[in-house]
Amino acid sequence: MEIKERILKAAESLFRKFGIRSVSMDDIASELGISKKTIYQNFEDKDSIVYEIARTNMMCDIEESERIYKESANPIEQVFKEATLLRKQASTINPAVFYDLKKYHPKTWQLFQEYNKVNFLEIVKQNLREGIAQGYYREDINIEILSRLRMEEVEFAFSREVFPPESFNQMDVHTALIDHFLRGIMTPKGLAFYEKCQQDAHLEHF
Repeated sequence: MEIKERILKAAESLFRKFGIRSVSMDDIASELGISKKTIYQNFEDKDSIVYEIARTNMMCDIEESERIYKESANPIEQVFKEATLLRKQASTINPAVFYDLKKYHPKTWQLFQEYNKVNFLEIVKQNLREGIAQGYYREDINIEILSRLRMEEVEFAFSREVFPPESFNQMDVHTALIDHFLRGIMTPKGLAFYEKCQQDAHLEHF
């Protein structure tokens, strides 16, 4: 593994555990057992490290979403798998990360916003269209409104003001929001399949 990749991997691990602001370049260097000078030879500053980590993760998320879409039997299974992935990701990220991105790393936060508006929004729209066509979602739902609602819900779930981490588990928040969203748009056919997915997941857990 090249030194640049090692730096990114170590930095991401520290950011996920402690948040971004609380991790210094010295911390990253210490984690790797290298000098801070070596880090600066590969990255201009911490902001550039944060940006590259975010960009790489977003590319991976796009590939993972495409894989889930191809492997899912129907739109509800797709949402269920996407939600499961999101919950797993949330469980490994310090809630402070999103607050730190928004406040201290505007360039990366803008990248995150653009990703949501272009990629995530289109994924949700496509899912809603196919769900209606296949009879899993109600025909009277407004795709433009609900796709944006779902996009905002993902960011909303990470709000430290609304869901302080000392009082709320991130996985529980994401689970509750997606459950509420789906139950509001599903047909009886969709609900039956969704509850079967929940039951199967519960059995797998045990």
